Amino acid sequence: MSNLAVSYAAVILADSDLEITADKLIALTEAAKIEGVEPIFAQLYAKAIGSVNTKELLTAFASAASAGPVAGGAVAAAGGAGAAAEAEAEPEKEEEESDGDMGMGLFD
Repeated sequence: MSNLAVSYAAVILADSDLEITADKLIALTEAAKIEGVEPIFAQLYAKAIGSVNTKELLTAFASAASAGPVAGGAVAAAGGAGAAAEAEAEPEKEEEESDGDMGMGLFD
């Protein structure tokens, strides 16, 4: 729970265009009455994410998450039109033979 609280605190600081420091992370988690956040954890988290432009990183993830399926769907739709025309050109396939047609059954 404490790692999630520190993550949310970092997002709050990034959204407010404030520097992400251990002191600010601890202050936010204490203000939210989250118990058990170790100061060393907040320090490590601040050191790891402090040099990263968090707002830009979150925007990149959000745009990648929303654009990924849309781009894949557009490609599939474009490829689907060609596949539909190709399917119309193919003659209908005959029904597959079942085991019963071969003289063998599941319980024979």
